[in-house]
Amino acid sequence: MVLIVTIVVVLAAVLAHGRKESSVQLLEWKGRGTTKNLQEVILGRCYNYITTVNPELRDKDCQKIWETMKNAFVYKNPCNITTEDYQPLLDLASHPVPCNKSLFWSKTNDLVHRYTKANHNLFTLEDTLLGYMTDGVSWCGSPSRPGINYESCPKWSECESNPSTVYWKMASKMFAEAACGVVQVMLNGSVDDAFRSSSIFGSVEIFNLDPDKVSAVQIWLMHNIGGPHRESCVGHSITKLTSILEERNLSVSCEDNYRPVQLLQCTSDPDHADCRLCTSNVQ
Repeated sequence: MVLIVTIVVVLAAVLAHGRKESSVQLLEWKGRGTTKNLQEVILGRCYNYITTVNPELRDKDCQKIWETMKNAFVYKNPCNITTEDYQPLLDLASHPVPCNKSLFWSKTNDLVHRYTKANHNLFTLEDTLLGYMTDGVSWCGSPSRPGINYESCPKWSECESNPSTVYWKMASKMFAEAACGVVQVMLNGSVDDAFRSSSIFGSVEIFNLDPDKVSAVQIWLMHNIGGPHRESCVGHSITKLTSILEERNLSVSCEDNYRPVQLLQCTSDPDHADCRLCTSNVQ
């Protein structure tokens, strides 16, 4: 009888422990899970960057960079990530961007990176090692084994101190702080509110531009070929952006449809009326 009772108690304890572990493992977030083969992706991108994209950084230690990144989030609650977790990684992987070469953006992801691929004289954050390694990648940890959650990761709306948000805010802050000379900003004039104070550019980057190092900010307000044209350089959100920058003692200019970028847009639709007009203007 004692033996039966003991077995029942042990089984109950095991089942309870199993349910507890399952509840941790089944915790679900709204964002996509950690990118499969994350280690191989990060290492591959890192090696490609320092050997072919920017060979001047050939002395960077990609294996150490990966280990430092992993230590920032593995086996940690994905809603309790801090800047201290990522600081060693940023110290290892950061590198200077030459003056007059920094290009910021908001709501122009595809166009701005098509442009920097065609014009190697400018760098977005995603054209630096920190951005290149992690662009489009998702990652987060889990307190339970295996320490990484491949099923789901928290979105900003679920908790702001998640691995991705903390990382990109820190990298964006560092990118802005390092900018010098004339800096460019590419915004989207085909959406409502081309400038949004809630964006990374609007909430982090513009407030970390150093007026002692940045001589001017040039805004390129781009519209889709064929429109719509929802905002211009005198629109309400651009006026707001200009005011914020000027209050920080930064010189500001704005140009609708910066010609070199518009010509790149026209390669996708060369027969459109907007592109014919553009071509005639060049001639």
